[in-house]
Amino acid sequence: MPAEGKGSPERRVEPFVFEGGPVGILLIHGFTGSPLEMRPMGEWLAHRGYTVCGPALAGHGTTPEDMERTGWRDWLDSAREAYGALRSRCRKVVAAGLSMGGALALHLGADEPGGAPDAVIAMCAPIYLWDWRARLAPIVSSVYRFHREAGGTRYPDEVRQYLGGYEATPTRCVGDLLYLVRRVKQRLPRIRVPALVLQARRDRTVRPESASYIFTRLGSEDKELRWYENSDHILTVDRDRNRVWQDVYDWLSARGLAPEN
Repeated sequence: MPAEGKGSPERRVEPFVFEGGPVGILLIHGFTGSPLEMRPMGEWLAHRGYTVCGPALAGHGTTPEDMERTGWRDWLDSAREAYGALRSRCRKVVAAGLSMGGALALHLGADEPGGAPDAVIAMCAPIYLWDWRARLAPIVSSVYRFHREAGGTRYPDEVRQYLGGYEATPTRCVGDLLYLVRRVKQRLPRIRVPALVLQARRDRTVRPESASYIFTRLGSEDKELRWYENSDHILTVDRDRNRVWQDVYDWLSARGLAPEN
């Protein structure tokens, strides 16, 4: 297993790949986030035998100015490229993601030209956002290029150490995020593979009813919705993280997607 992420903060936000068995798990980070928020879960799953890939989406893990030059197509292309690489080395592949990463995982489950993943997992994926100002982004982006908010301070230190995202959000990109969400909403009935939807009750970024919307409209016959009472938006590293990781492992194992399969 590589020792990436143990050096400087710059290295810690880089993508990671942990070699394992024939079942691969793609872990996609969220909007303005980085692979750092997925790394602890990835390491835990890799120790249990999975091959795990945590890509960096286009424009992420560098500077807000870099992200400003990207949009939903670039983020989706990043997820597709990582998915294709994982598919080429693994017999079965699961697409999982947090927040916007969850939306991208669902998009892969509906539309991937090279074949759908064997399962999809969406964690705190957005349909409805708490911040009503997001809807104004396409209108004000030419005037207010960046929105700065110290959102990380709401998290305890044990969570904040894994937040490698931007403190400034490119306003133009918020409009692209909303467009991506609309695309995913349209495609939910097309998803036929097993699907697991995980949602934090205390999420202050995505309104929790987003999970119910996704679950109800999924076309999958095999689907499950689970709630976590003690966590905020970054579910992969918050207070319920150990239960989240174990639930994902148990759910995959019950569907023949254990590392040895």
